[in-house]
Amino acid sequence: MSGHHGGQGLSGLANAVMQPGFVGVRPPDWVRRWLAEGLGGVVLFARNIVDAQQVTALTAELRAERSDLVVAIDEEAGDVTRLYAHTGSPWPGNLALGEIDDLELTEKVALQLGYELAACGITFDYAPDADVNSDQNNPVIGSRSFGAAPDLVARHTAAWVRGLQRAGVAACAKHFPGHGNTSVDSHLDLPVIKASRAELDLVELVPFRSAIDAGVQAIMSAHLRVPALDPQLPATLSRRIMTELLREDLGFTGLIVTDAIEMRAIADRYGLANAGVLALAAGADAICVGGDHADEGTATVLRDAIVAAVRSGELAEERLVEAASRVRALATWTAETGAPGKIADREIGLVAARRAIKVSGEPVGLAAAPHVVLFQPQLNFAIAPETPWGVGPAVASLMAGTTCSTVLDGADLPGALAASVGRPLVLVVRDLHRYPWMSDVVRAALAVRPDATVVEMGVPVSVVGATHVATYGATSASASAAASLLAGH
Repeated sequence: MSGHHGGQGLSGLANAVMQPGFVGVRPPDWVRRWLAEGLGGVVLFARNIVDAQQVTALTAELRAERSDLVVAIDEEAGDVTRLYAHTGSPWPGNLALGEIDDLELTEKVALQLGYELAACGITFDYAPDADVNSDQNNPVIGSRSFGAAPDLVARHTAAWVRGLQRAGVAACAKHFPGHGNTSVDSHLDLPVIKASRAELDLVELVPFRSAIDAGVQAIMSAHLRVPALDPQLPATLSRRIMTELLREDLGFTGLIVTDAIEMRAIADRYGLANAGVLALAAGADAICVGGDHADEGTATVLRDAIVAAVRSGELAEERLVEAASRVRALATWTAETGAPGKIADREIGLVAARRAIKVSGEPVGLAAAPHVVLFQPQLNFAIAPETPWGVGPAVASLMAGTTCSTVLDGADLPGALAASVGRPLVLVVRDLHRYPWMSDVVRAALAVRPDATVVEMGVPVSVVGATHVATYGATSASASAAASLLAGH
């Protein structure tokens, strides 16, 4: 068995199903050692990335240790971005693409992203987000979703999968069976989806069926409870959801990967190692770990727990063999489908971002360099904290003399208003409807400056101000598109 699994017996099999993260912009020694012992995959985060050149060198070093390694990344090409964490994404995110509703464009954007990932040696992308954003107060999905209508989300999920996979990068529809209809963030606690099975069939499951029809290589589980499907266990750990629903009812034959197993929704209740074992037993094929706990100790605890579970009979060895073979099948697919050497056309990102913008009220266009005020909310945990957003720098690059300030609460408002006296004022918000403090402060600003332009870079639920610009996402492409409009270019 050992040669076949590239490692020693059960330990090699356990290594094969793991996709750990690590710290550093070069492979640490422990990761190199584990690759020799059969590690099946790794996942890259913002902390592993300086620029495309460095990522390409990093993946080459990893592959020198093990050629059929799966290199994954959580790159949604929108507000959740790892490859472009330091600059913001050059592509508009899902909400913008859903708003434009041009399937050819969605496929084209995903294809270009695929070229960029493939050129860096990345073979597996934890995207697209196939959640239907039914709850406008959703703290974790929002603009990551193509929208609130199941059939729209389904069409664009399929187009995005087709585009990315044409570049030889495996797509992964997430978060199964659907994370849209909740106001709880699973990074912090366990959300509950209260829908009946019939409702799930009409809403949540529609995009996943569509992704499967489009040939999606992988699906990621959600850490949430769906009592209509399993009254006890969260989806990631539920055989009813992972095997009976996803494999048997929906007919999915590709790779099932867990959302990060250390997320509190799961780890707080079941323990990280135990959760990994339960996920495999439920039907998952790969365990993502190390968004937070990116060290050899965590990976070892997980591997040892998997081996112990097989020895004690808690986890069937055949199940582990099947999981490892699915990881290998994904690696083989990417090797055979790869389209290296294609250069991505980033211009498409800007064109798409421009098409998504919607202006309400008075026409937009600044008479002079403005003062731009950014209202900073507590951001979604999936978004890398270093990812820049807002339109200030992009406007400043087009209009000399532009100044910027940030508002964290009402106390910052007088200074921002004073700085804007005698010149245009731009108020930049993100999901204004979700933050009562922000709504109050924006209202107070508009009472003093009714002429201010409001730029909404999240889900545009509350439309306020004489001129309102909705970008449907806070990526760098969306910022450039909004700045061009404001500057009258």
